Amino acid sequence: MLTVKSLESGYGKIKALFGIDLEIKQGEIVALIGANGAGKTTFLKTVSGLIKPSGGNITFEGKRLDNLPPETIVNLGISHVPEGRMIFTQQSVETNLEIGAFGRKDKKEIKQDMQKYYDMFPILGNRRKQKAGTLSGGEQQMLAIARGLMKRPKLIFLDEPSMGLAPVLVNQIFKIIKELHQTGLSVLLVEQNVKKALKITQRAYVIELGKIVHNGKSSELLNSEAIRKSYLGEA
Repeated sequence: MLTVKSLESGYGKIKALFGIDLEIKQGEIVALIGANGAGKTTFLKTVSGLIKPSGGNITFEGKRLDNLPPETIVNLGISHVPEGRMIFTQQSVETNLEIGAFGRKDKKEIKQDMQKYYDMFPILGNRRKQKAGTLSGGEQQMLAIARGLMKRPKLIFLDEPSMGLAPVLVNQIFKIIKELHQTGLSVLLVEQNVKKALKITQRAYVIELGKIVHNGKSSELLNSEAIRKSYLGEA
């Protein structure tokens, strides 16, 4: 579905990614884990078209994405829920979802999708006319995910969805991610909560200083001594 080969990227003269190889098959849920500054968000932004790669290639369902603008990549079926949620705080919950469907012409089905996500996230339905900035952190994260789904993506990128949330909300967000994957949606999860990420994903890549240093089945990485020492704080 998504194939990334020898990807190089960065910010101006500062290179952040060095020869990244990564693959996501249709229907998979895959984790990309690593410390702060390792290159996780840069990778997502590069594949999403927000940063132009300086080398390598990105293919999605047989189509090269390397130099396509973000709006074209979204329309091809990749949705990116960014770190920090980035919702429109002065707009209502309803308007945020409508913005997520920008470019779609099927008004009836857009309304049906909005209702679908109000059913999935009842708190959003209860607060549909409320300004998004008045929602709690967990509610804003639910809104960010719902907004990302409004384009009916085939593959969704989730960047640090549990960041800053209370433990009970973290559990709820991970439950939602698992349920989304069970609908057949492909997911790339970037997450600092390594243990939880490895528990709900099928495969995982570990990135350090812009390079992939480990990859394999999530269950195997969870039991790897090197991973447990480096990312789980276990001796």
